[in-house]
Amino acid sequence: MNFSIASQNPESHYLEVALDFENLSSNKTNLVLPVWTPGYYLILDTPRYIVDFDVEDINGNKIKWHKKSKNCWIVENGKTSKIKVKYKVFANKKSVAESYVDADKAFLMPNTIFMHVENALNNPVTLTINPHKNWKKVSTGLKPIHENEYIFSAKNVDAFYDSPIYLGNQKIINFEHEGKSYSLGIATPEGLNEEKFTTDLKKIMTATTAIMKKVPYDYYSYIMMESGGGGLEHSNSQAIFTNGTFDFKSPDEYTDFLNFVTHEYFHLYNVKAIRPIELGPFDYSKENYTTMLWVSEGFTVYYEYIIMMKAGLLDGKEALKYITESIKRYENIEGSKHMSLSRSSFDIWLNFFNNESNVKQTTISYYNKGPIIGFLLDLEIRNNTQNQKSLDDVMRFLYNEYYEKNKRGFTEAEFWKASEQIAGKPLTEIKSYVDTVNEIDYQKYLKYAGLQIDLSPINSNEKKDNPIERNFEIKESPEASALQLEIRKSIFKL
Repeated sequence: MNFSIASQNPESHYLEVALDFENLSSNKTNLVLPVWTPGYYLILDTPRYIVDFDVEDINGNKIKWHKKSKNCWIVENGKTSKIKVKYKVFANKKSVAESYVDADKAFLMPNTIFMHVENALNNPVTLTINPHKNWKKVSTGLKPIHENEYIFSAKNVDAFYDSPIYLGNQKIINFEHEGKSYSLGIATPEGLNEEKFTTDLKKIMTATTAIMKKVPYDYYSYIMMESGGGGLEHSNSQAIFTNGTFDFKSPDEYTDFLNFVTHEYFHLYNVKAIRPIELGPFDYSKENYTTMLWVSEGFTVYYEYIIMMKAGLLDGKEALKYITESIKRYENIEGSKHMSLSRSSFDIWLNFFNNESNVKQTTISYYNKGPIIGFLLDLEIRNNTQNQKSLDDVMRFLYNEYYEKNKRGFTEAEFWKASEQIAGKPLTEIKSYVDTVNEIDYQKYLKYAGLQIDLSPINSNEKKDNPIERNFEIKESPEASALQLEIRKSIFKL
């Protein structure tokens, strides 16, 4: 599959796409465009942006086609084994999961632009970019076939779809770290302290490697765009929006941004490699349901703080405050009484960007309860193994056993089996906190690290649709055993 893309009039927000398919074996070819982006659990219906669809053979003769569904085009190619498909894409969505083009720049999410032959995801892909004359630079995790050329390759369609591309005039900083190559592309670098920021990125990556013991790439691209919202992880890169400047107003604002970068970087391991079995191979044409996003997303939130502490960019008291905020956001809403953590994962396709007025009364977020469970599981494992094992051992086992050895994701049963084997005991209570809305015994688990939590109320529940709000502030306990102090020091350096 040889693809090309151009934008002759980028201010119109249109992209011109050409697809060459060779060695077709059927007299009818189904071409499919994904309707969602992995990591972004929302049906986007990107096929609506396709216009002027046309198919020809190698001699320029028109080939008939018709649509089978909203995202499937059937090409009646007969005995013709090579076809050229052309169409335009309207790209005007500023999102980490969709594509956007204007006079100054283009952000390309390949899965929202390029079709693939149905059931042919293992085919290699070559992409030729014909950049607009105003765009001088490209940022992507794809490596060029030849240096200084805009021709890229991917080993298969999944890898291609997982490789965003930013075209424009962004500042690009290339650097090496621990034997790997990196590119940092920043669209709005005003206020950037290049030396400090790249040093902090290196600290984050070193701390992550210390936990996982593996680096699953040779080249990685940081794509930091203009102001906007959100970020998305990829196997060779991360694409995130910034505040439109690197002139942070306070140290806390800078720390929050580093947390954000760390979150997307750890996703390289947790979800791109360590993943629920339902999340790959992907069905790009419909929802992919799993009950385990609280591991993929929630544990990644927890590891933000662990990695930042190991990198020396966050202290233990600050990390405890972040964990406290997760507890407050979960416990102090009515939804905590109605939605389990596993269902919050399965139903994310209903609730991604849910802005209904009753959302806090009926739902919870795995971004809030997920890190809580990660924290409790870490404490349980450490306590039961005399601090000889931790959640890190679970993550490494899942990576080595299922990603590297078996080349697949893990099942829910396999996750709990691995966790219980490493903990050396059944985890019935923690599992109940995932599958039910049972009240969490925070004091029990925090005591394992010589910590205590303030559960005193801060309101009288005058509003009947809200629970009694509590403080949930976590502090060091004045009395702690040697093991408890060791666990606390191991996690929080306190």
